[in-house]
Amino acid sequence: MKNNCKREGEMQHPGPSSPAPLTLLGLAGPLFLSQLVQTVILTIDTLMLSQYSDLAVAAVGTVSQLLTTVNLLFGFATVGAGIIMSQLNGSGKRAEAAVVARTAIIANLLLGGIASIVLFLFPEPILHAISLPKELMQYGTVYLSVTGLASIATAFIMTAEMTLRMNGMVKRMLLLSFTMVSLNTLGNYLVLFEPFGLPSYGVEGVAWVTFGSKLLGVALAVVLLIRAMGQALFRGKGLLFRLADVREIFKLGIPSAGENLSYSASQVVIMMIVTLLGTTAINTKIYTQTLTGYIFLISVSIGQATSIIIGHLIGAGKPESAKTVGLRHLRIGLLISCSVNLLLYLLSKPLLGLFTADSHVINMSSNLILLSVLLESARACNVIMIASLNASGEVKYPVMLGLIMMWGVSVPAAYLFGIVWGYGIYGIWLAFIIDEWIRACLMLRRWKSEKWREIRLSALDPKYRYSELQSDVEAG
Repeated sequence: MKNNCKREGEMQHPGPSSPAPLTLLGLAGPLFLSQLVQTVILTIDTLMLSQYSDLAVAAVGTVSQLLTTVNLLFGFATVGAGIIMSQLNGSGKRAEAAVVARTAIIANLLLGGIASIVLFLFPEPILHAISLPKELMQYGTVYLSVTGLASIATAFIMTAEMTLRMNGMVKRMLLLSFTMVSLNTLGNYLVLFEPFGLPSYGVEGVAWVTFGSKLLGVALAVVLLIRAMGQALFRGKGLLFRLADVREIFKLGIPSAGENLSYSASQVVIMMIVTLLGTTAINTKIYTQTLTGYIFLISVSIGQATSIIIGHLIGAGKPESAKTVGLRHLRIGLLISCSVNLLLYLLSKPLLGLFTADSHVINMSSNLILLSVLLESARACNVIMIASLNASGEVKYPVMLGLIMMWGVSVPAAYLFGIVWGYGIYGIWLAFIIDEWIRACLMLRRWKSEKWREIRLSALDPKYRYSELQSDVEAG
């Protein structure tokens, strides 16, 4: 079925469940809400645990950073598959896109199973490797072993969300996320605050609640996928996949997800640097990033929406429209990021007071939020431009530049400014700002150069065939 471009940056595509046009507001709004409620899970854990123990907050925050890095391994399949699916959908090849989704699901279930086993069996050696302070080790070990066991569930949910997102079904993503966060909130209340005479289960209870909410999330994701893509994703021949599809997915996914993985890994190393400054600095970083993380979600939502639209436009043979959309969405992202960050700074002290009564931590965190006006603006540019480049199939440049800047500038500068020169957590934030702004300028230059227009995905080549798998999906 042929796609019709209603106007620049707005595509109409066929499909059994999503006939609506793709627009920035129509995509970014539900995407933001979906990611918002997912992030609320961590914020709720942090807020509720802050009433239980500051040590528990520091342990859970550090472990969560580690789990974020582990979860990015699943991006090898989801990012690569998402790039292919977006362009296939834009060119009208929706049956082929369903095959790619199925392959990504199988690949991530295998990766998630391995991660679950490793994190469940070896939590303490892993936490020793990242230099978690001794006073945090008991909490950290329990939290990592239980939530790490849910990695296979996380892998499946991430792939399901990518599939729904690349088909424009972002409201279904919102339903999935809202259900999980509601269950998590209720569960945390039951295990921490002793309602109805129940005992308090502390960090271990919070960990098992997170585990349970993800398992229920998997069940809901299966239902949503079947409704969106058809039963062929899960039955008989539908479980088969071709090695050619796997190679195509990982050819794109490893470099593009590698940029995110490199960033998260560098953050783990920087967290190790922060631990040298003590528990106060750890809590300051955690509370600051808990609040500024919501600004980052805005940039990510705009970036993901931009990626979907640009992928469809390129798949439909409209690169000029794709370039214009990328630049226009960048301007929108920068304006929103700066405005929300300034508002957050004005409200920062009352908000931080919800987490801690330590005036020193509150003042330091508030100062970091003000510095984040510079940081989050550059980060917004990076997120949106990298998403645009990845959607076009340009995956090598962002990861190569990211590796050079993160490990050649951000990490050593964080140690130099924060530890050697004694500027503490402020020096580490300065390192972040320098890294993000240099990369932002170079990413924008790359997008304007239009070198990405020379890239052609193998999956869009007329010679690329899915044979019996295509007919199986169409039959489903």
